[in-house]
Parts: sequence; structure tokens; C-alpha cells
Amino acid sequence: MPVSLPAWLLPVLGSAFALGFYDLCKKHAVDKNSVMHVLFFATLCGSAFYLLATVLWTGSFADAKCSGRDFALIVLKSLLVSSSWTCVYYAMRDLPISIAAPIRASSPVWTFIGGLLLFHEIPTLWQGVAMLLIFTGYYLFSVFGKLEGISFRRAREVHLILLGTILGAASALYDKYLLNSLHIPPRTVQFWFSVDLVFILGAGCLIRAKCFGQKHKFIWRWTIPLTGVLLIVADFLYFYAVSLPDIQISIVSLVRRCSCIVSFTAGAWYFRDVHVKKKACALALILLGVVILALAK
Repeated sequence: MPVSLPAWLLPVLGSAFALGFYDLCKKHAVDKNSVMHVLFFATLCGSAFYLLATVLWTGSFADAKCSGRDFALIVLKSLLVSSSWTCVYYAMRDLPISIAAPIRASSPVWTFIGGLLLFHEIPTLWQGVAMLLIFTGYYLFSVFGKLEGISFRRAREVHLILLGTILGAASALYDKYLLNSLHIPPRTVQFWFSVDLVFILGAGCLIRAKCFGQKHKFIWRWTIPLTGVLLIVADFLYFYAVSLPDIQISIVSLVRRCSCIVSFTAGAWYFRDVHVKKKACALALILLGVVILALAK
């Protein structure tokens, strides 16, 4: 008898795959580069790609139609996400990607707590086992980080990426509220979210240059536009999944953060990260948890 997969699983796995390559491009783009400039231009390229794709696909900007209330709520999401991204981009400039990506992947822990408190998402027994395996894998990644001389208590980069991760988890909970509770169309959310981010990050880039100066020279790299485009693809699939009825945001967030598999593999190969075998054990726990989640009822 064939196994029936949840409707949200394939789009979320597609989003995770795109997100993994997004992390790789982001790491390459910010390395010894001006973070705010990279963040702004990547977002600008991604938003331009989305607007162009929208016109070619629909022939209009019909997705832009929304009420003043909905627009204000989407602006709030954009502010939340831009704050998260700023923290994460600064952290990823200095952290090994095989450490940064799994820390970033701890976002589902906070999303799970929020989903439990705000949406009363109670996991089944097998879902609970799967989530425990995934959480354990994430914890082991933090332990192995100490082997590389990274103090999770004192390192500024770790504090930044943890703050960005918590803000990202808050954004995931807010996504469920916008898409699943208020039923704002996913394309409307992504349209205004993409546009708002350009203005918010553009303002942030100007403020950073005017008030604090530039410690790093901006260098244009091919991974900057690719970073923006990959994020648009990842978000498109993710917003669609979250808009489906009866989804549990805590579980969707867990599966989406399997993007660290792509980041980990490339970190071991391209960026020459160390302690690969130990990290692979932690990664195996995450993969096992995802398989159980996919099959759990």
C-alpha cells in the first residue's frame, strides 16, 4: 500500500533545498565584504526577480491588492525579518558555515515553543520522537562548535546568530497568523514583503554608512544576486505550504531547516570545514527525525 505524504511536505522540502544553497551563496557573498551592502543588493535583486516573474506569470500586479490593515501587518513582518537577516549576515561573515547553518537551524526549537503556546500544536507520539531526534542533532552541532574554539557564551557572532534565529522563529509564527489565521493570500504577503524589504534595508544601509562608516569595502560578487533569487524561490514554496489548512508551523519549520544538510555538505567540501565525521553523526539524527516526521500520523 503506497504511503500518502502530507500535502505540505514536498513544497517544504523544496524550500529547504533552495534555502541550503541560499546559505552557501550568502556565506560566499559576505566573506570579507560589507554586510549591509550585500544584504541590500541581494534583496533588491531577489525582489526585482519576483516582480518580473509575477508580471510574466500573471500579466499584472493583481497580487498587490490588499487592505490597509493587511499592508501594515506585512510591513511589521518585513521589519522583523530585516532585523533577523541583519544579525545573521553579520554572524555568518565570521562563523564556519557548518556551525552557522545548524545554529540557524535551531529556529524550530523556538517555533515549537511558540506554536505550543500560541496555536496549541500538540505533537503525536511519533512526531514527538522525531522532534526529539532533530533537537538532539542541533544540540550536538553546538557542542562540536566548541572543538573549533567557538564559545557559545562569549562569541559575539554566536550571540548575533542566536538573536537572528529567535527573530526568525517569531517570523515563522507570525507567518501562520497572516496566512492561516487571517487568510491573507501567500502571493500578496510575498509581494509586499519583497518590496518593503528593499526600502527597509536600503534605509539601513544608508544609516550604517552615514553614522558608523564602512569597515569593509563592498565587493560585487555573482553570489549576491543568486542569494536574492534563491530566497525568493524558498519563500514562495514555504508561504504556499504554510497557507495549507491544518498545518503545524512547528513541524513545517523543522523540516524546512533541513537546509543545513546542503550547507553542511558544501561546508565540508568547498569551505574545508573540520570535524566533519562528528558533525555527520548529528546530521544523521536530523535526517532520521525528518523521515519519521514524514511518515508519522
